[in-house]
Amino acid sequence: MPYADVGGDIKLFYTDDGRGDGPPLLLVHGWGADSHQWSWHIDALARTHRVIAVDLRGHGYSSVPESDNTPRAMAEDVNRLLARLGVPEVVAVGHSMGGQVVSVLAVEHPERVARVVAVEPAYGMTPEVARGFPGMVAGLRGEHAHEVAVQIDEWCTNAATPAVVRRWHKRRLYGMPPHVLAQAFEGMFTLPDSVGVRPVSDEYLAHRRCPVLSFWFDPAQAAWEAGLVKHPESRVVCWEGSSHRLHEERPAEFVNVVGRWVRAGRSRPEQ
Repeated sequence: MPYADVGGDIKLFYTDDGRGDGPPLLLVHGWGADSHQWSWHIDALARTHRVIAVDLRGHGYSSVPESDNTPRAMAEDVNRLLARLGVPEVVAVGHSMGGQVVSVLAVEHPERVARVVAVEPAYGMTPEVARGFPGMVAGLRGEHAHEVAVQIDEWCTNAATPAVVRRWHKRRLYGMPPHVLAQAFEGMFTLPDSVGVRPVSDEYLAHRRCPVLSFWFDPAQAAWEAGLVKHPESRVVCWEGSSHRLHEERPAEFVNVVGRWVRAGRSRPEQ
C-alpha cells in the first residue's frame, strides 16, 4: 500500500513512479491541494527519474492530526518518509506552501536535498501583503472557512488558468478540514517561527546551501529572489502573464525547464 508511517500517528499517502537514471524527484503540493496536483507532470518526469509525490499531513489521503499542521511539521514528515523509503537525497520540488516545505527541508536537513525547485513559493511576502494575513486566518477559523479559502484562492488564478484547473482546486479546498486550512496558513505566515514574510524569509532562506530553481509570475518577486540566492547554479524564472498555478497552466514547458536544469547540474564536472 502507498502509505508510510512516519511517527506520531501520522501516515502519509504517496506514489512512487519511474526508475530513470536521473536523481530522484520529490514532488510537494500546495495549500489545500494534494499530490494529484502533479498529475500533469508525473508521467513525463518519470521517464527519466524516480518520482515520489506525497500528500502532506492534513491533505489528501494522509492522516489529519488535530494540531501542528504546519510547514515545519510537514517537512519533518517528508524527511522521515524519505528515510523509510531508503532515499538518501532528492531534488525537492514544491509549489506554493510546498515550496516553503521543501525549503525548510533543505535548511533543516541539507543532506536530504541536492537541489530545490520552488514554484511560486509561499515565502518572500512583503509586509504590505502580510498585513492582510491575520484577517484571513480569522476567516479560516470562522463559520465560513471554505468560502474564505476559495476567496483566498481566487488570487491564485487569472485569465491564463484553464477552467478545469480552477474547478479542481476549488473542489479540493471544499473537501479540506477547516482546522488544517487555518493551521497551515498560520504556519506559513503568522506564527512566531513562520518564514513566509520578509525579512524573515531572507534570513532563513540564506541557509539553503544547494542550487535553487524558482518560478514566479511576478517580476518583482523574481527580482527579490534573484538577489537572495547565492549558489552559482541557481536560476530564477519569471513567466509574466501566468498565474500562481503556472506549472499547471504550462506543464510541458515546466517539465522541460526543470529537466534541463537538473541535467545541466549533473553534467558539471566534480570540483
